Amino acid sequence: MTAGQHIGYFFLLGACKVTGWLPNRFLYGPFKHFVYFMLHRALKYRINVVRENLHNSFPKKSEKEIAKIEHDFYMHLSEIMVDTIKLASISKKEIMERMVYLDIGAYNATLLKKTWIAAMSHYGSWELTINFPLYCNHDILAVYRPLKSEVFNRFYQHVRSRFGTRPIAMNDIFKEVYRIERNHEKPATIALIADQTPPYHEIKHWYPFLHQDTPFFSGIEKMAVRFGIPVLFTYIRRTAPLHYQANFIEIYDGKEKINEHDITKRYIKWLETMICETPHLWMWSHRRWKHKKPNTSECK
Repeated sequence: MTAGQHIGYFFLLGACKVTGWLPNRFLYGPFKHFVYFMLHRALKYRINVVRENLHNSFPKKSEKEIAKIEHDFYMHLSEIMVDTIKLASISKKEIMERMVYLDIGAYNATLLKKTWIAAMSHYGSWELTINFPLYCNHDILAVYRPLKSEVFNRFYQHVRSRFGTRPIAMNDIFKEVYRIERNHEKPATIALIADQTPPYHEIKHWYPFLHQDTPFFSGIEKMAVRFGIPVLFTYIRRTAPLHYQANFIEIYDGKEKINEHDITKRYIKWLETMICETPHLWMWSHRRWKHKKPNTSECK
């Protein structure tokens, strides 16, 4: 990083810490509503993307229902932005209260000696899952895609590692897992968000998802099959304002003989179920369907 980038990073981190020390009743009250007004009403942040995604994903919903999801989504997006600021200063006590894990004792007993993949998504307040090291003895590897901005890249690495999570760049995760397995090191939980759009040149297969042909990253499936490690879908529910609970659902045990794409299809099934349960908690502002499936039919 350059001197200017270092200054920018410390300014961003300091500003987030100071802001995060303000009372929650202000941060998640007037401040969140101001962020909502700016995003939804003033700037209309990616509003056409959101509306197109919602209409295509829920063709049977009425305009009133779509408008309600849109409103609730922007309120949720505003909350996520406040959560991101709060990550720089949130206490151990608060983050453990706001994101809890069901049956964590059973998972610890079952997976204590295994490396496994937590198949995640941009749903709920996923950043709060950086608290998982507080609940288990595994090394937690959070896979991320490096940002173009060195300032924000370093900021996210810092706040995501505050409670013991270790961020690992996407291009390095296979090498890291290979090293862990080869050296019989302490097992790891690999937190991997897999609902983003892969680059067009990496697309090998299209899947039905929310009424649309959709490409998915294949990293979870490739890693699970190559190293024989279990995959558990991270199913998140909002239980109260600002509070969530996560449940892990096994979609691959690391041993089952499966066909190509089966793990990804199972991931998609649970992701779609979770989204349809509470639609506004997913990240509709992503350009999830910017790549369109080619028309391979031959002219006659």
